[in-house]
Parts: sequence; C-alpha cells; structure tokens
Amino acid sequence: MEVRTGVYVCHCGTNIAGTVDVAAVAEYAATLPGVVVARHHEHMCSDPAQNMLKSDIRELGLNRVVVAACSPHMHEPTFRQACEAAGLNRYLFQMANIREHCSWVTADRKQATDKARALVTAAVRRVAWHQPLEAREVSVNPATLVVGGGIAGIQAALEIAAAGYQVYLVERQPSIGGHMAQFDKTFPTLDCAACILTPKLSQVAKDPHIRLFTNAEVVDVSGFVGNFRVKIRKRPRYVREERCNGCGVCWNMCPAVVVPAQRRIRKGAAVIKVSGDGHRRQVPGPSPGA
Repeated sequence: MEVRTGVYVCHCGTNIAGTVDVAAVAEYAATLPGVVVARHHEHMCSDPAQNMLKSDIRELGLNRVVVAACSPHMHEPTFRQACEAAGLNRYLFQMANIREHCSWVTADRKQATDKARALVTAAVRRVAWHQPLEAREVSVNPATLVVGGGIAGIQAALEIAAAGYQVYLVERQPSIGGHMAQFDKTFPTLDCAACILTPKLSQVAKDPHIRLFTNAEVVDVSGFVGNFRVKIRKRPRYVREERCNGCGVCWNMCPAVVVPAQRRIRKGAAVIKVSGDGHRRQVPGPSPGA
C-alpha cells in the first residue's frame, strides 16, 4: 500500500511559533517522501484544526498522520481520536514534540527551526512503518510485588494492602526494616526511629494481604503489565521457621557463627570468640609455630 502522510505543525500560540519558524517547517515537511499534504495551524488541538485533519484524511486518502506540536502526554489521545473519527486506525498516527523538546529549550531561532525539521523528519519516517492495531482487553492480576523491605517498601506494602490488594514483599536481608532499623533518631524532627518502625513491622506480620519473603531475591521477571510472572530465590535459614520463637538460643550455640576478626581476642594458644550478645567461646587456636 502506498504511504500517504499528512503533516500538521502547530504554532501553539507563541509557545512554538515564538522560537520556531513554523511555516518553514511545514514547507520543508511537504518535500519529504510519502507526504501528501503539510499544513500549519495556530492551535492544532482546537476543533477547527481537528475538523481540517479529519477532512484531509477523508478527501486526500491519508493513511498516516504526523502532528508536530506539544507533548504526547497532553494531546496524543486527542489526535488519535480525531484520526479514528475519520476512519483511520488510531495507531497510524505519530506525534513530534517540538515544544518541550525544541522551542522551550532552544533559544536560537535558526537552531530551533532546524531541530524541528529533524524531529518532523524522524516522525514521518517512523509513521511509515506503523501497523494498524486493535485494542483488546486482557485479565489483570491486581497483586503487587514490592522489592525491598526498608521503610519505603514497608509503607508501600501497607498502603496497598489497606486497599484490599495482595502484596508480595521481598527483602534480601534476613529481616525487614532496612537502614531505619539501625537509626536512633530520624531527621529533622529527631523522632525515635524504633517508635515509628516497630508498629509497622508488626502490621506487616499480621496483615493477611501481605506475604513476606525475607532472605530472598528476585531472579527473573517475565510477562507484561498486569500479568507478570516473578521467580524468587529464597535462601535457606537452616532453622524451622514455623517453630522459631525468636529466643536466640540457636545463635549462641551455632558452630557456624562467623565473628569479625576485630572481635577475636587471642589468649595463649587459643582464640576467644566474642559473639554479638557478649558471650565468649574458647576455640582451638593456631599451633605455636604457625
């Protein structure tokens, strides 16, 4: 099928025309391959301009449309609806942002105009490769994955859970709390960090909508928006978590506890290991000739 493109350049009042030579850009666009018509208008988002665009689609047989104007976040849906109303698939449309990306950030008029020409050229070449698409509905899984169990992740999980949605909270460390769990006071109010954090830790543990994975990491994410599949690697703790009551006896008796070198006290041919709770354990030291 022959590509028949219409190009429409917006003045946007003086937002664009105050810096860019809009007429020159439209004149240049008319010379690009596949362009059937190129026009400029004071406000492309206005009803008269959209009616002009619809009329050109019907009367000139346009099968591609490029609008050089403001941000697509603002008016791309507007122009897509206009294309659709004229019988053209809404996805055979391309927008070039010559306001935020050009006139608002380029003081020199010649440079701004040259950049606008380049952006329009790119849009014309791109839209020629567009294919008609059809919108469809798919089921969405409303569950949310929160990666990181610091104070921000905890708060996010609690608020999502409060709205009634399932939350999966993944933390790589053995416990949640992050850096805030190590603080005494918070800046700038000097509030007690534990007073803020501890109730939230309890809420996470009790909330039926939050499933907590600690000592775990996300290793793979696949799928698409609303239908993601996530693989989590959960490292072993070597304790039966369902029986753990947090007494800490296993920590004191575990032979695998690693004590930092600076906390080892040499005593003759033996080494005294000082654990985190202050208990000392004597273990064999190096031989005298070592």
